[in-house]
Amino acid sequence: MEFNATLVVLAAGMGSRFGGLKQIEPIGPGGEALLDFSIHDAKKAGFNKVVFIIKKAIEKEFKETVGKRIEKIIDVEYAFQEIDKLPCGFVCPAEREKPWGTGHAIYCCRDAVKTPFAVINADDYYGADAYIQMYNFLKKQNDGYCMVGFRLANTLTENGSVSRGVCEIKDGKLVSVTERTKIVDCKYTEDDKTWISLPSDTVVSMNMWGFTPDVFGYCEEYLIDFLKEKINVPKSEYYLPTIVSKLMEKGIKTVEVLVAEDKWYGVTYKEDKDDVVKALSEKIKSGQYDF
Repeated sequence: MEFNATLVVLAAGMGSRFGGLKQIEPIGPGGEALLDFSIHDAKKAGFNKVVFIIKKAIEKEFKETVGKRIEKIIDVEYAFQEIDKLPCGFVCPAEREKPWGTGHAIYCCRDAVKTPFAVINADDYYGADAYIQMYNFLKKQNDGYCMVGFRLANTLTENGSVSRGVCEIKDGKLVSVTERTKIVDCKYTEDDKTWISLPSDTVVSMNMWGFTPDVFGYCEEYLIDFLKEKINVPKSEYYLPTIVSKLMEKGIKTVEVLVAEDKWYGVTYKEDKDDVVKALSEKIKSGQYDF
């Protein structure tokens, strides 16, 4: 029997530090974006549907620049993350401008996803092994969730600091994720004065998660709790890792950590683009991609 798995792509956000719409920034020789590489890897691993979470404001440009390419190779559906898309009984404050966060994005795609699914960032390159491990986990169809983590040293840039979720793992299961917002050369600081070293092989979260559809119920439940408390806080955000943490704390779910040894690539800063283009060009030349 065929196993169906969906790839959910978070593509609604704008790249503030990069200064543009990173989701459709050309990287490949034919104008391919990073997510073209991701979808190539996901399809090869076994995923047979992609759901793009975007904003209505970028729908036309996104579909013309990326969607029409992807639709030729895999089933595609769109979900829209809008700030007024809230559970029944809640009205978005008129002054709200900022999106509600990644947890809200997942809430917004609940009607489009009916199978076990993976969640990725549109502007991250995770490598083929990450999708193979993810698909194989989802195919087991157990009750737990999973996360693909990466070695810290494989996620850094020479062009500035990065934020990374540092994982605590026990017996292959995720215990906690601690956000370190300023990491340079495997060292982090919280006061810009004292630097604390981290082992280069530390596992960090790059926002690649695996879920079963039951997560949508928890997502809505915790979103309601969040809105009751913070709907009138202008910059408050409801994060996907917050949902996962609550489920682990309550003993409702376990999260298996799958570690990918590939190098992660992303365009955090404009200066990163040349390095990413070069690295992925080499992968194309080696035959890994047929762009």
